[in-house]
Order: sequence, then structure tokens, then C-alpha cells
Amino acid sequence: MIALSLAEIAAVVGGQTHDIPDPSVQVTGPVVRDSREVVPGSLFAAFVGERVDGHDYARAVTEAGAVAVLASRPVGVPAIVVEDVQTALGALARHVVHRLGATLVALTGSAGKTSTKDLIAQVLRRKAPTVFTPGSLNNEIGLPLTALSATEETRFLVLEMGARGIGHIRYLTGLTPPRIGLVLNVGSAHIGEFGGREQIAQAKGELVEALPPAEEGGVAILNADDPLVRAMASRTKAKVVLFGESAEADVRAENVRLTDSGQPSFRLHTPSGVSDLTMRLYGEHHVSNALAAAAVAHELGMSAEEIATALSEAGSLSRWRMEVTERPDGVTIVNDAYNANPESMRAALRALAAMGKGRRTWAVLGKMAELGDEALAEHDAVGRLAVRLNVSKLVAVGGIEASWLQLGAYNEGSWGEESVHVSDAQAAIDLLRSELRPGDVVLVKASRSVGLESVAQALVETGAEGEVAAR
Repeated sequence: MIALSLAEIAAVVGGQTHDIPDPSVQVTGPVVRDSREVVPGSLFAAFVGERVDGHDYARAVTEAGAVAVLASRPVGVPAIVVEDVQTALGALARHVVHRLGATLVALTGSAGKTSTKDLIAQVLRRKAPTVFTPGSLNNEIGLPLTALSATEETRFLVLEMGARGIGHIRYLTGLTPPRIGLVLNVGSAHIGEFGGREQIAQAKGELVEALPPAEEGGVAILNADDPLVRAMASRTKAKVVLFGESAEADVRAENVRLTDSGQPSFRLHTPSGVSDLTMRLYGEHHVSNALAAAAVAHELGMSAEEIATALSEAGSLSRWRMEVTERPDGVTIVNDAYNANPESMRAALRALAAMGKGRRTWAVLGKMAELGDEALAEHDAVGRLAVRLNVSKLVAVGGIEASWLQLGAYNEGSWGEESVHVSDAQAAIDLLRSELRPGDVVLVKASRSVGLESVAQALVETGAEGEVAAR
């Protein structure tokens, strides 16, 4: 964080100092909520969780070098005591962002937020120091913590914003007001909580409503290929930039194809130039993500050639998102188990089909959460798509939702041993260990709550053990 004295922080957050002998002492390190992340100069935010109370670690964090604790009660060590730690954290983030003066880029969408955020960060940091959301810490706690990790040198701040209801993004933009806002898509993720895609669009569009007008530098970057996103142009006074494969998009892709290994290749068109590129990432869905990143970079002054070079060299910065591991025996493991919704499931299956041409393919799939009344139809549709893409074997893992996946495959014509329903991750691991053979490609994907990353990790470890045994 930029250096601030404890007295200044207390004034910003409306707190009272306790047990602080010298309020002029500065916080020079990061603001953290995990006691294990404390370094000399830190400010520790003490949250009360369901199982852990951060206040219990107050003495330990100060002994580890924390300057003070941001707390909701006195803790016997230097502390700034506030009524609500989360509210205080947001106020501090808003103060730091305003003082910093960096260009703030915010993005949201039903699918692809984290992958796109990682691409934007990798492109922009070629131009200037860039701070961005780690992983998927995109809520009312993770977002201010990310903003507070910026330093005096930071010129671009890239923040992912998630929403589980109307008003969530409005709240987040109030903490960290963006100049550039990007909306990727409106899909089915969390449809059970929102009630419908129109409600999701209403929530996501709060981002463009928060942007400054065009004459003050506000830019709304919208997906031209998604009608619900494109319609958000009427909800903003910012300059509107469209991206996508549509001929009307300002930043668009032409000649899109997948390489034999499943990596997208295309011609990038921007208002200032054209350049060809092939990505390191896997799956055609990354074309839209890359175009979104390119639109942001172009608005910030990068040329088409600079953008294409950066995108062609960009990798995945977040775990378990199309994470590809080649085992020594020739088996390819695609770990995309961080999360799942109907759109990302379809994209992952198409990537599997492209990667597995001429090879046996396995789709190890589990529940897609928070789909409400659409759950049966969406799981059925994913099972059917696996068959249409000629996936060699579907392994549906878990309870009722997994049975719907297998039922969809069965009704589409997957009989015999082409699809199987197993009870849990361990059963899937046992099945795959016994039946995989060299050259197979395995996709593992489900909502985070299912924990299917354990399947991918076990298969990778099995390959490592095999390599050691062979040696």
C-alpha cells in the first residue's frame, strides 16, 4: 500500500486509535486479513468468521511485524478500532485509489472474468506497472484488499467484480470507481439466485452506469456478440467500444481457428491496425476473452502489434482453469475444476474435442451449482453436447445433477460404456487409473463445491509416480 500514517488511516475510516504510542508511524506494507501473510509494515484486518476470529491473532501479527490491527474492539496491541471492519476497509480503499490516480479498469460477466482479467494484466504490465485481482477475490473484501496492494508506482489497477444480486456491483464501484468498465457476457451462472438472465443483465450493467461520461474519459467496453450486453450501451454516458466477432465490433477477430493442440489462432483487428496471433491458452472461448483484453489495451494506447505479441505470450495466472499437464506416458490432463456454469462447460467440452482429435477423450464432469429451476435442463444439455462432440467417455461424478448429465448423454445416444455415473471423486480416480492409456486426453470440470480438482491432481501424481517407477 502507499505509505499512510496510523493517524491518517484512523481519520479516513472514522476509527479510534488504541494502544498506539505514536500515531505518526506509517503502514508501509500490505493490508492483509490472513495472519500468515503479515510482513513488517503491514496492517492486519481482523475479521470475525464462522470458525475463526481474527482478533485472536492480534498479538501474533504485531510480533510478526504488523504496525497495527484494524479491529472492531480493543485487542491489547496497537489498533484502529472501528464499528465495522469491512466498511472501514472499503473506505480506506476508496481513499487510496483516489490519492493514487492510477487508471482503474473494472470487469464483470457471467463467465471468463478471471481468465480475461489475467490477460488484461499481462498485456498492460508491458506498458506500465499493473496491479490486478489475485485469483477470484472479486467481492466486497477481496476487491478493496487488491486496491490496497497498489503502490506509488502503480499506473493500472485491474479489478474483477463479482455479483450475487442487484446492487452488488454498484457497491463495489463505489469503493473503487473505474474509468474503464468491461462487461463480458450475460450467462446462466447464479441464475438460481438472480431469477433470470434479464436480472443478471440488470446487475452486471451497474458497472457501465458507474462510469464517468465520455468527456471525462469514461469508456464502456461491451461484447457485441451478446445482445444483453450490447444493450447496456443505453445505460452509460461513457464512450462505448464494442468487441467480438461481429463485423460491427470495433475490436474484432477474423479467420478464427484452433490449432491441432486446441489453441486459438486469429487475426486481430483494432481501429489502429491489424495483427495475427496464436494463443498459448486452450479453447476457442479465449478468443472473446482476448478481444476484450485487446479493447482495453487499445483504449490505453497500445498498438495492435503490441497487443497481439502480449496476447500470444500470455498464460494462465490462476489455478485450475484449463490447466494442461502432459504426463510422461502421453496422457494429457486438463484441470478446469475451479468452477463451472453452462457456458464454461460447453466451452471446455469444445476445447477437449479440439485437443483430442485422433485420441481418446474423457470428460469427467460434476454438478453446476446455483442454476435453480434450470438445473435439470442445463445438465441434460451438457451431457448431450458431450455425445455430439464425440467425447469418448463421459464420467459423471456426484449426486442427482451427475445423473442428469449421464441421462442427457444416454438420451443423445451414448449407450453401453460410453458414459458412466460414479458416486464421488475417489470413484472417478479409481476408474481412470484403471482405464487410462497413453495418448488419452482428460478434462476435469465442475463447480468449485464439488472439489473435482482432487481428481486432476491425483491423475497428475499418478503420472509422476509412473515416471519415477520407469526410471
